[in-house]
Amino acid sequence: MVTAITDGIKVCVETNYQPEYSSPGQSHYVFTYRITIENNGDYTIKLHRRHWYIHDANNAMREVEGDGVVGQQPVLEPGQKHQYVSGCNLRSGFGKMYGTYMMEKVVDGKEFAVNIPEFNMIVPYLLN
Repeated sequence: MVTAITDGIKVCVETNYQPEYSSPGQSHYVFTYRITIENNGDYTIKLHRRHWYIHDANNAMREVEGDGVVGQQPVLEPGQKHQYVSGCNLRSGFGKMYGTYMMEKVVDGKEFAVNIPEFNMIVPYLLN
């Protein structure tokens, strides 16, 4: 698990390889990632957007941007957590992702970026 903290907002990421959905012979590798966003700040926040950078081991890079996370724009009071699971497909057995969430302080409407820590996605048998 990897963690980053930005302005009291803690983001933790855990990854898992999904062999039942992958086809290594066709260079198709599927990973899931579980993200926990924890509001350790003093103000209510709302997640508006996400911006991902996805890198394959074959030097391919792509960007993904959009509203919310898995169809939601969660609002977190101080002390609350939001957890979700999503996925990513790669053309190689290992890669990495990182990015930012655009959040809003509900009290004054000010937006700020929260770092999503860089995390690796590695097919387990490549670690041996």
